[in-house]
Amino acid sequence: MARNKRKQWSELGRGSRRAIVAVGVLQFVLQGAALRDIAQRTPAQVNGSRKGWVAASFINFAGPIAYFVWGRKK
Repeated sequence: MARNKRKQWSELGRGSRRAIVAVGVLQFVLQGAALRDIAQRTPAQVNGSRKGWVAASFINFAGPIAYFVWGRKK
């Protein structure tokens, strides 16, 4: 049975490194935007608990996206 060996950062190609960095930056931007939006809204403008949405925003990609889809009152 063949085992998958994890590659070290130095073993990755230039394109793979750039993709990983881009995804990481996107995650930070999404989370930052969600946290900023939560901080600027009153509790009446947020569906559910603001503290709960802050905690959820730390779930990679899913948390910030869920907040923007379901967490804000229109």
